[in-house]
Amino acid sequence: MKLFETVPSPRPCPAPPDAYETAARTPRAGGVSDVFSPGVDHRVLEVYARARDPHDPLELRDLWLGRVEHELGRHALRPALAETWRAGRPRRTVTAEEVLSSRATVRFVKELFNSFFRDDLYGELRDSARYILSSGSIDEERWGLPQSLKECIRYALDRDWYGYSDSRGRVPAREAIAAYENARVAGTRYTADNVAITMGGTFAINSLADFVLHGGARPTAPALCATPNYPPLVEAVARRHDVRLVPVPSEHGRTSLDPLIAALTPETPLVMLQTVGNPTGAAVREDDLVRLIRAASPSTVIVLDECHEWLGDYEERSAERAAPGVVRVSSLSKTWSAPGLKAGWFLADPAFIDEYYEYASSSFGGPPSFFYTTIEVLARLERWLVSGVETPGAAEVKEFESSYAIDLPRLQDAYRGYRTERLRRAEALTVLRDAATVRLADIPGRVLPPHFSINTAVELEGWDDSYRCFRDLLRETGVSVYPGILNFCLSGSAVRITTARPWEDLAPALDRLRPRAAAVNGR
Repeated sequence: MKLFETVPSPRPCPAPPDAYETAARTPRAGGVSDVFSPGVDHRVLEVYARARDPHDPLELRDLWLGRVEHELGRHALRPALAETWRAGRPRRTVTAEEVLSSRATVRFVKELFNSFFRDDLYGELRDSARYILSSGSIDEERWGLPQSLKECIRYALDRDWYGYSDSRGRVPAREAIAAYENARVAGTRYTADNVAITMGGTFAINSLADFVLHGGARPTAPALCATPNYPPLVEAVARRHDVRLVPVPSEHGRTSLDPLIAALTPETPLVMLQTVGNPTGAAVREDDLVRLIRAASPSTVIVLDECHEWLGDYEERSAERAAPGVVRVSSLSKTWSAPGLKAGWFLADPAFIDEYYEYASSSFGGPPSFFYTTIEVLARLERWLVSGVETPGAAEVKEFESSYAIDLPRLQDAYRGYRTERLRRAEALTVLRDAATVRLADIPGRVLPPHFSINTAVELEGWDDSYRCFRDLLRETGVSVYPGILNFCLSGSAVRITTARPWEDLAPALDRLRPRAAAVNGR
């Protein structure tokens, strides 16, 4: 049995001419913003001021939704929540610092996140959603897992490779990841001892939070979570330890870490940061990241969620990312369009990985062995792509163990298909993102042009609440957008639009938004 005995032709992954033509246009100057700040505004403070118990996240959630229902008037779905809001009154004065330091804030946003998906978008409002631009994921049927990697899954199934394994993952797969990461980050010297394979990014950060913060002497300082951020990740940290949210602004596609560096103390146990923001698509400044790593105490663990570092020209990554206190998390969710596989990895100091081995073997045993071949092949093919390999040769064949029975012509075919598909896919998704930016800039409001990933943030005129904006747009246009409040954008009305959708869906959805936004602006 040979790996790559049969590999289907690469997906075409096209974007139509209309998308290319639109993407080539310069966005309307007045419709673009280069600055984004996720701080705390008056609407957030008002909810905390009215709460009978500002430490109760469920009450905070219901007050937020109750105000939305009240403002929707005859379009309200839950009159009881609206009445709760009307019956309330301000009870206290609340500061932004109190909101950012409250355990209730993290859980409140997570509960609002749950309500959005469970009760609204895929609950009572599902029939209203003609176009869903709020998923945060790629249309897998159009731009799914590359065919060469699908063949690896079929191969593993035929070989019955789904037994017990090392709790850090199979050694050849970890070696391949280490070599790939050495190609991505100049000056690093990773080996398999720096790598642990995981069950996806969210699981990885959840297990890291548990591993780092559970047991031992409890630090007095809170963990720091930069915002915007993904609610399940922040909640994973907050369940184990006190958390302080640190809003980090972005400008011209780059995120400043000055607020995060200023919040560090020698006792800070953990910092959690997305290196490319969601929903902004803005990347951290690499010099800021170096300053953060160097400023942190030796006892501080810095967790970098790197899952959105794609579809953009990233500046050279510093070797400081391989510093002893840094943990770098990646997954197959975004770059390889496979969130449902729940596969990924993290890199850390070998001593950290050795200790994590005991934690993993006691907590969940190990990652799914079924995907080791897929991850190994992915890492090798991606390293060749990053390194500029046009056609693999005998040296590349020798990277694989003999049990795969790979011959050179088949490996060349598999790599050619992978390379073609990855480049086509990246081009198409970038064109769609750029075309959406141009279209959104024509709508009354301001769009933040993303430099990475598949999400675009836009603040439409006429709203001061992102959740209210979602409800109005869904009802009146059939288009679902993602409220920024769900990613800890605690000010303004910015919503997120996922652009990795077929143009035949994306274009008409954006067309539907234009007259609704214009009508609000004209009131």
